[in-house]
Amino acid sequence: MNIAVTFLPRREPIPLPPIGFIGGGNMASAIIGGLIKQDVPAASIEVVEPLAEARARLANDFGISAQPAAGPALARCKVIVWAVKPQSFAEAARPVRGLAPDALHLSVAAGIPSGSIAHWLDTERVVRAMPNTPALVGQGMTGLFARAAVDVDDRKLIDQVLGATGELMWVDAEGSLDVVTAVSGSGPAYVFYFIEAMTEAGIELGLTPEQAHQLAVGTFTGASALAANATEPPAVLRERVTSKGGTTYAAITSMESADVKAKFKTAIRAAHQRAAELGKEFGKA
Repeated sequence: MNIAVTFLPRREPIPLPPIGFIGGGNMASAIIGGLIKQDVPAASIEVVEPLAEARARLANDFGISAQPAAGPALARCKVIVWAVKPQSFAEAARPVRGLAPDALHLSVAAGIPSGSIAHWLDTERVVRAMPNTPALVGQGMTGLFARAAVDVDDRKLIDQVLGATGELMWVDAEGSLDVVTAVSGSGPAYVFYFIEAMTEAGIELGLTPEQAHQLAVGTFTGASALAANATEPPAVLRERVTSKGGTTYAAITSMESADVKAKFKTAIRAAHQRAAELGKEFGKA
């Protein structure tokens, strides 16, 4: 599959209008935290969150008085961020529809097609986003798709809302977001899985848990930084540290014998398939 993408340069901050959030969990908190760092006042952020514990956390962390249900306060919001579980989206949309008819809607719900969102909310100004959990520390990777009614200014506004969470990448085809989900949306779990394995191996070979964890995490951090700044592809970087007959060669040969790369790609394809299934399962308009 060929995926057309557009990386947009960082822009100068623009004044942000009132923003609403439907759902106040981890991803919403990551975005809200980024907005607060941009000096967006808490008073200009509305949050609808049914769970009392989550509302208390928003009040403690950001000084935001979240509401348990959607109400007239959303009418002032020019952007509404949908940070709900895919299976809850349709139900959550019912009381919001019509409350903010001129709002731009940004969904971070995995798999839900923009067409269904547009139908549920009676608006074509819908952007879908696929962020990942490093957004919690400002190091996220977010894929974005906009429906045709979303104009250039709308995209600039979304860039500003999400800018503090990490890198942004717009895709031209909505189907590409399923690939984004499989590669980067689920990707942190793959990295944690390998860190877990490297840590366990280090412990089994005689290191303390703390030493093994530090080495594993530091290796991923450093290698990622090197890959991000290198002009050569990852295969060339790998070959440079894989001297024939050496220790790295032994490890790579072992992984190739076990067909690790092919199995890893199969796993990513499974995530891609599940992303498409989520849309069909929970995104019926």
